[in-house]
Amino acid sequence: MPAIPFLSELGLEVVSMADGQSEVALNVANRHTNSWKVMHGGVTMTLLDVCMARAARSLDPQATSTATVEMKVSFFQPGGQEGERMIAKGRVLHRSTTMYYCEGDVWNGDKLVAKAMGTFKLMRRDDVARKMKSK
Repeated sequence: MPAIPFLSELGLEVVSMADGQSEVALNVANRHTNSWKVMHGGVTMTLLDVCMARAARSLDPQATSTATVEMKVSFFQPGGQEGERMIAKGRVLHRSTTMYYCEGDVWNGDKLVAKAMGTFKLMRRDDVARKMKSK
């Protein structure tokens, strides 16, 4: 799977990705924090987006890209502080031919930080090529 520069910049680590489930991790650094010195909500949302998208992609080895169609997030408590390791777990709940319905959680140890539901469209290279030709 090709590297995504934004995720590389954040330091996201894909721990596992198989059978409709995934786990990604992030060691919280100062650059990930907000003015309260806890992980920024945008970083939490990125963890959720990635873990759900990777769970979906694990079920379709021919998929070349994933687009987030919608995502709803509930925050339960502040994210981790610098030096803590955050774990995000994604699961596919249902899928059709190209649409995947997923849920994801972000954990700080045994504390649930946030939960999300998301819908993802998986694409294959020939889908993308067809769209490029029609423009």
